[in-house]
Amino acid sequence: MNLALYPYELKFRYTFTISRKSKDVQPLLVVKLEQNGISGLGETADNAYYNMTVPLLMQAIEQHRPFIENYQLTTPAAFWQDMYPLLQNNMFALCALDIAAWDLYAKQQQKKLYEVWGLDTRHNPLTDYTIGIDTVENMVRKLQAFPWPIYKIKLGTKEDIAIIKELRKHTAAVFRVDANCAWGVEETLHNAVALKELGVEFIEQPMAAADKEGMKRVYENIVLPVIADESCIVEQDVAQCIGYFHGINIKLTKCGGITPALRMITAAKQAGMKVMTGSMNESTVGTSAVAHLLPLLDYVDMDGPLLLAEDTADGIKMEHGRIIYADRIGTGAVLLR
Repeated sequence: MNLALYPYELKFRYTFTISRKSKDVQPLLVVKLEQNGISGLGETADNAYYNMTVPLLMQAIEQHRPFIENYQLTTPAAFWQDMYPLLQNNMFALCALDIAAWDLYAKQQQKKLYEVWGLDTRHNPLTDYTIGIDTVENMVRKLQAFPWPIYKIKLGTKEDIAIIKELRKHTAAVFRVDANCAWGVEETLHNAVALKELGVEFIEQPMAAADKEGMKRVYENIVLPVIADESCIVEQDVAQCIGYFHGINIKLTKCGGITPALRMITAAKQAGMKVMTGSMNESTVGTSAVAHLLPLLDYVDMDGPLLLAEDTADGIKMEHGRIIYADRIGTGAVLLR
C-alpha cells in the first residue's frame, strides 16, 4: 500500500474550553492508504491530555512506513492485528491507519462502510452539539446561535448548576453534561439531583478516572446515568467500567480505531451498558467514519466539524442532529485540500 500523511491545523469557531484547558486551534493528522488504485482516508487528533502531538503521530507512523507500504490489505481486522504490536503504545496513530483501512476495504467491496457490516441506518441516534465552558452570557449566545435538539454542556466551574438553569430558560432541548473529571463524590451526587430536575439526560465522566472507589459510591447512589470517558480509553477498560458506569463513551482516536471499537460495543452491550461514541474534534474525515457506527449506538457526540471553522474534507452532513451520509462508497469522505 502507498502511504501519505497530511497534517492540518484547523481553527475553532469559538475558543473551545473544558475543565482542563482552552484552545483556539485543533491540530489533526489525515492518513491516506492506497492499494491497486483505490485509496482510503483516516484521521487522528492531537491531544495534550494524552501527550499526543501531530509531529509525534507522524513520527510513529513514519517509523513503520516500510512495513505498511509492503503490506497487502486483505481485511482491516487483520491489518489492525498486524499493526498493533508496532503501535500498541500509540493508539492515536493506529486509529488513523485503521480508519483508512476500513475506508479502503469498503471501497474495494463497492459498498458504503455500514453496508459492509449489514447495518440498518433508518433509526440512527441524533448527534449532540457541544457548548464549551464560557461566561454564562456567552454560553447562552452560542446556544441561541445554533438551535439543536441535543446539547452537550461542558462543566467544571463553581457555577455549574447556575449555568444549566440559565441555559434551560432558552431551550427545551435535551441536555447532556460533561464534567471532564472535575467533580468529587458529594458534588457529583448533589449536582445530579439538580441536573435531573433541569432535564439533563446523563452525566459524562464526573470524576477523575483514578478514583474508582469514589466512582463506585456515585454509581450506587446517583439519580442520573453516568457515562465513562477518561475511564474507558482502550477495549480492556470496558470490563473495568462494569459496576462503575451505566455506559461508555468510545473514542476511535483513543482506542485505536474502528476495529477495537466494534469489539468494545459488543462487550459493553453484553454487560448491559449503554454505548456512545465521542468526538476529539475531528474533521469530516474522522467523523464520517464514526457515522457508519451509528446503528450500533445509543448516543453519539460527533459534532467536531460543527465546532471547527475549517474542514479537511467533504463527507457526511448534519441537519438538526440528523446525519446525512455522502452518496459515495467507503466512509464517503474526500479531501478538500
